[in-house]
Formats: sequence, C-alpha cells, structure tokens
Amino acid sequence: MIGLAIGLACSSAVFHAAWNLRLKAAEDPLRAAAVAVPVGAALVTPPAAVLWLLSGRPGLSLESWTVAVLSGGVELAYFHTLSEAYRRGEVSSVYPVARGTAPVLAATIGLFVLGERMVVLQAAGVAVLIAGIWMAGPPVGRGPALVHALLTGALIATYQSIDAVGVHLGPWWLYAWEVLVCRSLWLLPWARRGSLRDAVPAGLSTTVAYSMVLAALSLAPLALVAPLRETGVVLVGLWGVLRMGERRGAPFKLGGAVAVLAGAAILAVH
Repeated sequence: MIGLAIGLACSSAVFHAAWNLRLKAAEDPLRAAAVAVPVGAALVTPPAAVLWLLSGRPGLSLESWTVAVLSGGVELAYFHTLSEAYRRGEVSSVYPVARGTAPVLAATIGLFVLGERMVVLQAAGVAVLIAGIWMAGPPVGRGPALVHALLTGALIATYQSIDAVGVHLGPWWLYAWEVLVCRSLWLLPWARRGSLRDAVPAGLSTTVAYSMVLAALSLAPLALVAPLRETGVVLVGLWGVLRMGERRGAPFKLGGAVAVLAGAAILAVH
C-alpha cells in the first residue's frame, strides 16, 4: 500500500503543478480559482453519486462535514495568500517556497501531534527531499511575495493535517467530495464570469490532484505523503526557468531537482 500511496502522491504533484501554472498565468489568480474549483466539484459530483449508490449509500456524518468545512475554510485563506504571492513574485520561486514550507510543518505535525512514526530510511528520504525542494526554490527576496509564500506554506500544512484526520472518518472519496463542495462554497463570493473553456481543465487538474492526495493519505502517514506531494516544485521550477524566462537561481533549481529525485527514490525503494 505504501508503493501505491507514493504513486498517488507523485501523480498528484504533476496535476497540482499544472494547476498552479494556470493560476500564475491568470490575470486574477483568486478569481480564476473561485471559478475553476466549483466547476471541478460539479464535474465529479455525478460519478461520486454513482459510487455512493454502488457502495451502499454510506452515511455523511456530522463530524466528517465539520472537518470538511474547516478544511475548506483554511483553503480559502490559502487561495488568498497564494494569489497575492503570484501577483508579486515569480512562479519558479513562489511555488517552491510555498510548497517547500508545507512538508516541514506537516511532517512535524504528523510526527508530534498525530503520533505518526517513520523508520530511519524514510526519515532520510524525507530530509533529502525537503533539502532538494528548498534548493529548487531559492529565496524570492525580501518583501510581500516571500511573506505570502511562507503563509501559504503554513496554510497548506494546516489543511493537510486536517485532511489527514478527515480521510479516516469514512470513505476517503466521500470526504474528498465533501471538501470539494465546502471549498467551492467558500470561494463563491469571489467568483466572476469566466470562460468554461479555461475553467474545465483547471478545475479538473485541481480536483484530480486533491483527490489523489487524499487517497494517498488514506493509505500512508501524513509525514510520508506530504513531502512527496511537493515534488511538483521541480516541474514548476523548470517550467519557470525554461519557458517563462525566470533565470535567477537556475543552478540551484537544477541541483534541487536532482536532490528531490534522490529523496523520492529513497522513499520508493523502501
């Protein structure tokens, strides 16, 4: 099951990287998210309903909804800080700093608050992976972009920790649907008329990414899943350097990519 969780977390990173590149390209990242997220939730509701019927109509507990509402509220704050960071900084720096901060905090919460444990080899893999993530994203400099990127990382760690609890309150896919609905409702006040042509692929990217990481959390500890989820920083960093002309710190980003791959390999071998 650990191998499947690793595969799901890494695949989630690819979809999440694509989603963030779309956000960065948007004129208003927050508005783009507020349109795309509800579209994604609407698209997955019919198959979720079919799965619910085929699974014997499992109950939607008040506790599960409460956790989902809380997670969605934290994600609303996350979308605000991420949007501001993208407005003020380069994606090849903002994304790695934001995503690199999260696994450090999430692993700490998983180990010392949720009581999760890792063997020595897993801990070494996580350490190498996190070091690579930070190398791939050199500091964005002083100012609002760095502050918002760090805040975004803290919020990511927060909602990941909440979700690590939520996925065990019932079927993980049902909790995923609950969170998608809740964060869509949280974001609706910021939604404006937008192109469905753009919203559909963006909504699918974020929905698939989020569903995959929740599936991974149902199979493996948060301290293992959270760092793997952040491997998308390599893709975003390389895209920013090669396609968007963000050349500053390129050697560090490439060195970080090698370290990230090494950390992921250690975890996969285990």
